Amino acid sequence: MGKHTFSKHEKLTKENWIKELFERGSSFNLYPFRLIFRAHPDLESPTHQVLITVSSRNFKRAVDRNSVKRRIREAYRLNKESLITPKKLLLAYIYVAKEILPSAIIHENLIRANEIIVRRNEKVS
Repeated sequence: MGKHTFSKHEKLTKENWIKELFERGSSFNLYPFRLIFRAHPDLESPTHQVLITVSSRNFKRAVDRNSVKRRIREAYRLNKESLITPKKLLLAYIYVAKEILPSAIIHENLIRANEIIVRRNEKVS
């Protein structure tokens, strides 16, 4: 079992890759998330790269958006080992719920979302 960290190089920050992810990525909805994923363009990448977004349309107060993002990051950090794929991925977790859900529900649905991503990548590979 590896270290449960969420380091800087795991965060998706390159604008070109984000644009490519949203334009050409595969997506599905699993409440409270909309997930978009695509094979990582850098074949030498050691890890998956993740983007987490929470809409300011649904959460006007920044403190609420940050709270939700912290819960999603924590769920990803603890469960990223379940994302075992032959290729590294670019991932976007978009929170679509209009209320702040308990951490347990976010953890459970993030695990289910990761399982779906792994199954879809097995079919492609």
